[in-house]
Amino acid sequence: MSAVGHDLSHDHGHDHEHHHKDTFITKYIFSIDHKMIAKQYLITGLIMGIVGVAMSLLFRMQIAWPEESFGIFKFLLGEKFAPGGVMRNDIYLALVTIHGTIMVFFVLTAGLSGTFSNLLIPLQIGARDMASGFMNMISYWMFFISTVIMLCSLFVESGPASAGWTIYPPLSALPQAIPGSGTGMTLWLVSMAIFIASSLMGSLNYVVTVINLRTKGMSMTRLPLTIWAFFVTAIIGIVSFPVLLSAALLLIFDRSFGTSFFLSDIFISGEVLHYQGGSPVLFEHLFWFLGHPEVYIVLLPALGITSEIIATNSRKPIFGYRAMIASILAIAFLSTIVWGHHMFISGMNPFLGSVFTFTTLLIAIPSAVKAFNYITTLWKGNLQLNPAMLFSIGLVSTFITGGLTGIILGDSTLDINVHDTYFVVAHFHLVMGISALYGFFAGVYHWFPKMFGRMMNKNLGYIHFWVTAVCAYGVFFPMHFIGMAGLPRRYYTNTAFPLFDDLADVNVLITVFALVGAAFQLVFIWNFFYSIFYGKRAPMNPWRSNTLEWTAPVEHMHGNWPGEIPHVYRWPYDYSKPGHDEDFVPQTVPYKDGEEQLHH
Repeated sequence: MSAVGHDLSHDHGHDHEHHHKDTFITKYIFSIDHKMIAKQYLITGLIMGIVGVAMSLLFRMQIAWPEESFGIFKFLLGEKFAPGGVMRNDIYLALVTIHGTIMVFFVLTAGLSGTFSNLLIPLQIGARDMASGFMNMISYWMFFISTVIMLCSLFVESGPASAGWTIYPPLSALPQAIPGSGTGMTLWLVSMAIFIASSLMGSLNYVVTVINLRTKGMSMTRLPLTIWAFFVTAIIGIVSFPVLLSAALLLIFDRSFGTSFFLSDIFISGEVLHYQGGSPVLFEHLFWFLGHPEVYIVLLPALGITSEIIATNSRKPIFGYRAMIASILAIAFLSTIVWGHHMFISGMNPFLGSVFTFTTLLIAIPSAVKAFNYITTLWKGNLQLNPAMLFSIGLVSTFITGGLTGIILGDSTLDINVHDTYFVVAHFHLVMGISALYGFFAGVYHWFPKMFGRMMNKNLGYIHFWVTAVCAYGVFFPMHFIGMAGLPRRYYTNTAFPLFDDLADVNVLITVFALVGAAFQLVFIWNFFYSIFYGKRAPMNPWRSNTLEWTAPVEHMHGNWPGEIPHVYRWPYDYSKPGHDEDFVPQTVPYKDGEEQLHH
């Protein structure tokens, strides 16, 4: 199968070289080249990230200094939503909602998976391009359209969607419930439906490419762990995203066409509505059946990137290659049977709660396998502490600290006490938000030379890492404590509760860390865009790495390799192998006579 794919794709690459002159539009805008599409995803994701982080700073300022007047509120939110520079409560909820949506879906799902799956799958398996370049292009442009619709919803007169990023009905299902349930909510749903279509097309493409287009000698057990992670992530997406699409479509029906899937026996300001027979808990089941696999869709690519970077920069084979694959597969399977732990206080049968507790605690096992394998790979390694490596080690740290609180939240009896407090916010931002973001940064620093042919500035990378690492813990570590003290999430001010007066200073501290941490992301943005044009020119294999992408020329071309696609003879983690002159042996180097194959 792979030989046939190899020959076909070989001819296809030559067609492009000889017969086809690229214009600006076919090269940079409607490109079908996976490397250009990866850059489009990356830069769109970065822009959306800037928007999402800016929103979080606005509402953090509101929580730290409630009822204060800020010129920036008046400037950005206008007199309508911030009269006299004081933020109104409905726009606070809208900012929280859109921040969550942008960061989870547009930055960490599309920005991370879209960028690195597109860039690395063809290059690391030895393929000319994706299985379908055209579908790849359509996938990006549908993602782009969904981001534009989401941003447009910010400018609707009644305000953007304000029911939280989980958009639970009836708040989201009744246009008359709150101002943010009007047109802004409709645009949110349309945007998400288009985003899901884009995500599904991308995922199908990734799966087909990995199965069919591997080069000669590239068996599944010779794939880098990055590719295993992207492959399994795509499968999780194909299984779970359609469920969210059905939830979004049924919610559109309830809102606009008078059905009652999620509504029953509702009164609004004394008026009895005609809805009967629906159940808002049904929506929660549909949402979280995507929502929990979603956190692994976000996290697994980051873990795959980390596996590759830690092995390369420890100059050691990855510890437990097959155990790493098994844990990725176990996480994928278990992620689909744990969604009920988001719903322990929804009136769920306590026995069912204990079942979900059991499956949730099971998922800690493969996660721990991954954490221990990272640590044992680092152990006694010849560590090259470049920015990519630092962010990868940072990911291992946040993955462990964020994951430990998940054991508390996954236990129904313990969760009830801290449900919907800042403890939950602290947990998922560390384990999903910060961990995935560190994976994203590590991937950018590591594969930047492959994407743009230049190196990023290492010293700016160090500044970026250390300030980000301190500020990330500075923001989310104290949140655990205010959560255990009972502070609920999504309240735009706590001044009405004397009980929480003592926590006001902690909220100020968190906000100061958030402002400093966000300001230093500008160092990364500057480093990124400056290096694209003026960075030091990169050699072909700057990190002395074994995987196939570093055998392709620095100058990008259609088809990735001039001439024949390289053949693969060994697994990708032969670092510091005895009997070799160099401390790395690329996958394209045949075995010597009598050379031992590592039992991975």
